[in-house]
Amino acid sequence: MNILKRYKSVLTPDQKKERRKNLNLCLASGLLLGLSFPPVPAPYLMFGALIPYFIVIDSKKTLGEINRFTYSFAFIFTVISIYWVGGWTSEADTFLMISGAMLMFYNPLMFLIPSTLFYFGKKKFGGKIPFLLFPFFWVSYEYFYSVFELRFPWLTLGHGLSYFKSFIQIADIIGAYGLSLIIIFINVFLFFFYKSYKESKKEFKFLYAAIIFTAVPVIYGQIKIYSFLESEEKIKIGVVQPDLNPNKKWEAGNLNEQINLYFDLSQKAINEDAEIILWPETALPVYLFSGGYSREVKRITEFVDSNKIFLMTGMPDATFYFDTTNVPPEAKPLRGGELFYTSYNSIFLFTSGKSEIQKYGKIKLVPFGEKAPFIDLFPFVGDWIKWNVGISSWNVGKEQTVFNLSINENKIKAGGVICIESVYPEFTAKFVENGAQILFVVTNDSWYGNSSGPYQHKEISVLRAVENRRSLVRAANGGISCFINSLGFTLSESEMFTQTYLTQMVGIKNEMTFYTKYPYLIPYLSWTVSLLVILIFIQLKISLKFIHKKTEK
Repeated sequence: MNILKRYKSVLTPDQKKERRKNLNLCLASGLLLGLSFPPVPAPYLMFGALIPYFIVIDSKKTLGEINRFTYSFAFIFTVISIYWVGGWTSEADTFLMISGAMLMFYNPLMFLIPSTLFYFGKKKFGGKIPFLLFPFFWVSYEYFYSVFELRFPWLTLGHGLSYFKSFIQIADIIGAYGLSLIIIFINVFLFFFYKSYKESKKEFKFLYAAIIFTAVPVIYGQIKIYSFLESEEKIKIGVVQPDLNPNKKWEAGNLNEQINLYFDLSQKAINEDAEIILWPETALPVYLFSGGYSREVKRITEFVDSNKIFLMTGMPDATFYFDTTNVPPEAKPLRGGELFYTSYNSIFLFTSGKSEIQKYGKIKLVPFGEKAPFIDLFPFVGDWIKWNVGISSWNVGKEQTVFNLSINENKIKAGGVICIESVYPEFTAKFVENGAQILFVVTNDSWYGNSSGPYQHKEISVLRAVENRRSLVRAANGGISCFINSLGFTLSESEMFTQTYLTQMVGIKNEMTFYTKYPYLIPYLSWTVSLLVILIFIQLKISLKFIHKKTEK
């Protein structure tokens, strides 16, 4: 407190006024960037949202100043765009709310990565170069946030552009990270133009550069949209949205009622000639094949066989090990170590006429929500972090399984993505690289009420469809369930919190995009640039230290 008082006391009235002005500029950037994300239909705000922030950091000389104002900007951006993470509903889990509140303060810290790299560039190069490097610094942070143990790469800038259909088509070459790169460059060029205009230089070359960086993706997108050809191979798919309360469906006693609801909605889709039925994430809140639910398994298999369909559904999955001498290292103990088990947030595929159940275990788990961070290093952390809805700490899946379906003698390969996995561009692309001709997403966004979260999550899937030029079918427990074509246009979608079903003819494609083949190109390029700047900065510090010592002698 004394330090803070002394800090305030040394500021002159002019300095205090300047600080308030800088803070307001950062708040303006955070506000504009937050409002550019869905469900607000204003992605165009993103093209100039960072200019006020750039004005501030351009005038700052120390790392502390740059990072303080960066945190202020990022905090506002975070609160506006992902305020919903705490699931602020009357039935929300206390732990979920605590985690959501913590994220509001933790997430802005990640933005200090590009601002720190910017400071390094400023110390070494000065002038415009640090700003021209800033897009690479930003994408470095975005990709790092997707691989870090405490990952939550929701606010990748490219994810905020889903409503700007002509602009995002170029994602089939550069992906969402490439879109982020372009957006930052446009902001940089507009900032340069603003700065030159203010200095009465009016360097229109920067304005022209911004126009070119905007026009090229738009022209490419228009060509893609108007030359689009529907796939000749199509299949009719039915999506079931049960709208079950996620906090209560884990309570025992209503399992058969839930199955009846799924059957009723599925039958309506089958009556409209659906050949594949998709149920949402953790459709039934039990370990169906654990041995205690043989009657329920029989009901589902008989339903699939009698209707001659494929049923893909999210489902918890567990394997129990009674022989303690032959237990995999990732297994968790029960009964004081007398029994071990592994559990996965999974997708099952039931096939008519076959007893084999194809499975996929979720790999990208939600930190805290599905897996305690650093639990491999500190197992005791798992005892502290538990939900009251049947979820504690899932095991990490081992392989990105592609499901095999045979319909009318045609072999179809499908990729099943579970909830937050759809937020990871390169991860989703791997399913397509492995042969997936269509993408399915199963999710449960009902934890977050009718907030921005479910709408943002749905729109993120638009980018995954465009990047890989694949039709994407999404089944959500309480919404938004939808069909998205390979151009990113939503063909049909459900309302939030309604019990319903959807059916749609969906195209099947085989061609792989440039992005699908090379999803790491932009992130690795950005990391390379950032690493070079770090090395150059270290070399500068060493050189200055050597010169200083030599001068002292």
